[in-house]
Amino acid sequence: MQIDPRSARQLLELQLSNMSNQTSGSAAADSTNDFSDVISGLLNTNANGGSDSENQAILSKRSNDGLLWLQLGSTYSPDMHTGSTTHANALNAVLASSAAGAVDSGKSVPTDFESLIAQASIKYGVPESLIKAVIDTESGFNPNVVSSAGAKGLMQLMDGTAAGLGVSDSFDPAQNIDAGTKYLSLQLQRFGGQEKMALAAYNAGPGRLSRLGVTSDNELMSMLHLLPVETQNYISKVERARSKYML
Repeated sequence: MQIDPRSARQLLELQLSNMSNQTSGSAAADSTNDFSDVISGLLNTNANGGSDSENQAILSKRSNDGLLWLQLGSTYSPDMHTGSTTHANALNAVLASSAAGAVDSGKSVPTDFESLIAQASIKYGVPESLIKAVIDTESGFNPNVVSSAGAKGLMQLMDGTAAGLGVSDSFDPAQNIDAGTKYLSLQLQRFGGQEKMALAAYNAGPGRLSRLGVTSDNELMSMLHLLPVETQNYISKVERARSKYML
């Protein structure tokens, strides 16, 4: 059965509208603005000769993935992070090759959520110290905190982002840490392991960052003044916090 691009657009727009009122703030604030780029990518894929069964499988997979791919942008593959350690290992390699300054030994200062953070670190290939730094910056390790924008829990997940990541209770430390780390790992993957870019995307939304047209941490820092003041400060706050947890 041939997939009608117009019908696909209508279905996706309808699904997006149901979640657009929830998605704003830290962790995927700019998902709606990424929508047109994602649609274009989908329609181009359909026009470039993919089989009907392949295209239907892609649509089904992305629908079942809670439309997280719309929040992350067209470079996100829903087939990533499905239990295999391959992608986690690959991301670790990218982070290691792109690291500048202090070297992360992989060890970190213990916290009250040590086992949950360790599990998420192994699962998604994100250093424990970076996870802890994000939690420290976002919530001060308070699992019950709610921001003025409505972000919840340890890694301050917005409701729309949490739903896309399969979270039923953002105040549950296990769910929040797993989902927040997964989202952070996807930003690291999207931006080639560039940590400053990933952190800016985590805070301001990947769409906002992509529209700057930067491709490296150095380029981002030269144009940082074009991002919200909160995001400008967020990167340095996380980096300072990370230094407390690295051993």
